[in-house]
Parts: sequence; C-alpha cells; structure tokens
Amino acid sequence: MADTVQRWTAGVQTPPLAARRGLGKFMRQRSTIAFLMCLPLLVIISCLVIYPAFYSIWLSMLNKSQTRFIGLGNYRFLMTRDVFWMVVQQSAIFAISAVLFKALIGLVTAHLINNLPVKGQRKWRGMLLVPWVIPLALSSLGWWWLFDPTHSAFNYVLQELGFSEIPWLSDPYWARFSVILVNVWYGAPFFLIMYLAALKSVPEQLYEAAAIDGASAWQKFVHITLPMMRNIMAITILFSLIVTFANFDIVQIMTAGGPRNMTHVFATYAFMLGIRSGDLPLGAATSLFMLPILAIAAIFILRGVRKRGREIG
Repeated sequence: MADTVQRWTAGVQTPPLAARRGLGKFMRQRSTIAFLMCLPLLVIISCLVIYPAFYSIWLSMLNKSQTRFIGLGNYRFLMTRDVFWMVVQQSAIFAISAVLFKALIGLVTAHLINNLPVKGQRKWRGMLLVPWVIPLALSSLGWWWLFDPTHSAFNYVLQELGFSEIPWLSDPYWARFSVILVNVWYGAPFFLIMYLAALKSVPEQLYEAAAIDGASAWQKFVHITLPMMRNIMAITILFSLIVTFANFDIVQIMTAGGPRNMTHVFATYAFMLGIRSGDLPLGAATSLFMLPILAIAAIFILRGVRKRGREIG
C-alpha cells in the first residue's frame, strides 16, 4: 500500500518537475532563440552586402567583356596608370583633411554647447544638426549653385566687396578646396553629436576634484576630457574616414571628377570607368583598392581602442 501511494505521489509531482526542467532548458537556449530572431536580418545582409562584395571581387578578375578570367590583370593595369595614382593621392588628401577638420570643428562646438544652459543646448543642437539631416544630394546641389561660375553667390559678394572672382570649380585646387569644404560642412554635425554625448558621460566629480587641486581649464581638458573621450573619438574618426573615403555624391554633383581629373576619388573614378566607359571589371577593381587602405586604418585605430580598454579594465 505504501509503495502504491509513493508511486501515485511521484506521478502527481512529475508534470511540475518536467515543466520546470523544460523551462530551465528553454532559458538556457536564449542564444539559439536570439540567433533565430536575427536570422532574417542576417539573410538580408548576406543578400545585399556579402554576396555583392564577393561578386565584385570575382568581377574585378574578368576582362572587359566579362568572358575570360584574367586574374590580377585589371589591378596591374591600374597600377601602371598615372591617373590612378593621382586618384589615390587625391582620395587620401580629401579624406584625411576633411576628417581632421570635422573632428576639430566637432570638438570645439561640442565643448561650446556643453557649457551652455540646458535650454540653450537643445536649440543649438537642433540648428547645428540641420546640415547632417538634409539629404546630401540636395545640399550638394545648393553648394554647386553657390560655387557655379555663372551665377555664383560667393563671387557676387566678392565683386560687391571689390575683389576679383574666384574660379571655384574650374581651377583644380579651388575645386578640391570646394568639395572638401562641403564635406566638412556636412559631416561636422556628426562629430558634434558624438563628442557631445561623450562629454555628457564624463563624471563631474573629476572636474570638481581637479578644480580643488587648482587645475586650469586647459589642464582639465588635457588630463580629464581627452582621456575620457579618446575611445569615442577614435571610433568616430574611423567611421567618418570610411564614409569619407567612399564619398560619391559631393564630388560627382559638384565637379564630376574635373577639371582634368583633379578631384576624382575612388568612388567617382570607379563610376567613370565602370558605368560611363562600360568597363565594369576595371571599375570594380578600382573600388576594391579602398579595401586594404581602410583595413589598415581600421586595424591601427581599433588596436589602440582595445589597448586603452585593457588599461581601463
């Protein structure tokens, strides 16, 4: 009789125990559930990014008619052309100078806004984000009108002040200056909002302790603000460097690579070779030359971020 009661009791208790065990097993499989929920996004990324990337590598190794595999022939051909090396130089000048100016302007404006009252910060943040919110193609057309030789608003102002006109888009060096200026105008608000967020995360107690020790504003900036913002600054610069290096809209709309190919960057030169000239493999090879340059920059910057993270940890 006792055995019968014990078996009956065990049978009654088995379903709750099984349910708890099943729930525990379910909770331990959260990584599997997370993967399944991310699977649609991974499929979309694979179709829109990974597959085109590998296809472009394959395409860059074909001849112009895409009927024969020539290996690294397109790359060797590009490296023998003076125009290509000029594009490499111009892309480096365009990206590095634009990113440096954007970082400097963003850092200065972020500090200025951070020292304003809260209500004033909201207004200035909204106004200074306008260049970044406007579609780049639309704002580039507006700047093109301002620089246009025939109806240039800048030249009109210069004439009214008694100065001579400037060939903004017809002189190679002024054209290079113009596209860099527009890129800085468009990208500086991104640095501003990132740096401002980093400044908000710096504990006020550090500044108070430094003030008690008699530190000046410059010493607070060098010894507190910069070390606390260094990782955010590095990541922001890396992201902006990648986007600026691959910039297409500004150069294509304002100069289309001219005059005399002096403002071409990788994206516009690849577009000219691949689409306008009809040599898709050569255009793909040109665009892929950005990959090792950006990879080296990413490794260098991320290594510094990881090293500083270990030191803080």
